Amino acid sequence: MSGQHIGRRNLLLAAAASVAVPGRAAWSQAEPPIHVVKGRGCECCEAWVDYLREQGFTVTDEVSMGTLLIRFKMDQGVPAKAFSCHTGVVDGYALEGHVPAADIRRLLAERPDAVGLAVPDMPYGSPGMGSEDSRDAYDVLLIRRDGELEVYTSYPAA
Repeated sequence: MSGQHIGRRNLLLAAAASVAVPGRAAWSQAEPPIHVVKGRGCECCEAWVDYLREQGFTVTDEVSMGTLLIRFKMDQGVPAKAFSCHTGVVDGYALEGHVPAADIRRLLAERPDAVGLAVPDMPYGSPGMGSEDSRDAYDVLLIRRDGELEVYTSYPAA
């Protein structure tokens, strides 16, 4: 009789472990948090942070202004020709401007030897910049370590 009791206990423990393991696996595969440095009162910066959260990212943000914000961008390796209104950092990569979530996920999956991604000039219809249904065409640029930019993803006008 005691052998059946131990067997049942082991069965219950095994069942509990099989339920707990997927939770741990999902947690270990969670995306790294994004930290965003933005200008005070910038509505499109707020909209991009909200968009990232809606896409499932954990986002922290802080306000910086003027030369301090520019210094932050430069410290991340973002060249002036790629500047936009805010800069994020995620797992060692810079995210300059209104970078779509799909491109961030692709960057994290592919892990290229690069500074990060940029969407310069705040194009209409990019995340946080108005309706995607009537967006302007724009490119997401990969920032190479030497400061060169190359097209990572192109979004056509809608």
